Amino acid sequence: MSTGKSKNTKRITTHTLHEMKARGEKISMLTSYDYSMAKIVDKAGIDIILVGDSASNVMAGHETTLPITLDQMIYHASSVVRAIEHCLVVVDLPFGTYQGNSKEALSSAIRIMKESGAHAVKLEGGSEILESISRILSAGIPVMGHLGLTPQSIYKFGTYVVRAKEEEEAKKLIEDAKLLEEAGCFSIVLEKIPAKLAQLVSESVSIPIIGIGAGNGVDGQVLVIHDLLGITNEFNPRFIRRYNNLYEQIEHSVLSYIKDVKSKDFPNENEQY
Repeated sequence: MSTGKSKNTKRITTHTLHEMKARGEKISMLTSYDYSMAKIVDKAGIDIILVGDSASNVMAGHETTLPITLDQMIYHASSVVRAIEHCLVVVDLPFGTYQGNSKEALSSAIRIMKESGAHAVKLEGGSEILESISRILSAGIPVMGHLGLTPQSIYKFGTYVVRAKEEEEAKKLIEDAKLLEEAGCFSIVLEKIPAKLAQLVSESVSIPIIGIGAGNGVDGQVLVIHDLLGITNEFNPRFIRRYNNLYEQIEHSVLSYIKDVKSKDFPNENEQY
């Protein structure tokens, strides 16, 4: 029997997420990048689908998230939006489309909303991108923030290690979270920071805090769908829980198919006209 949501289930909105935080209900969020996967994830009842710039890694094979373009993000987002009936769809603004130029940031966000039909955008950073966030919000576009480990800044950090372990960086992160709330962000993702700090941030603001590698004291969790399903098998940080091993299952299926074709077992008499 399916545990997924029915077609009559109300759509998740930014207001829904605030209500969930208020009553202590955890928020579930996963990435998706294409129609077929998004349809499954949405039907299962996920609260938020993030069309992440992680598509640069898991869909295109790049080492970082930096190469993916705005056009490519719109393509992925459009594919996802066509599949969903229930969840909120948030799209990452890719590297170079909002940093240091608030007019370009607004233009990028408008393109995503108009051309993909998504519901919100996500930007990495705090005080340094506040002008871009404010300009996007002024156009009525919902914004999700992203603090802690911000993968678009990988060459600045030089490593993917846990962020905000030192007091100064932790203090700035808390200040940035409050700034993003005051600016009007509806939610913030905290990536790869100490669990106690993440919980403190969640308790310091009224907007939902979604964690990835940020412990269980936040208001929700997000994972990359390829990591959760075990399609990727080389990336193994502590915060990933693999709920399947599709890498091996898919490989086994392909090997079986090759064997059946070579041995002339496929197609058999029942599989032809």
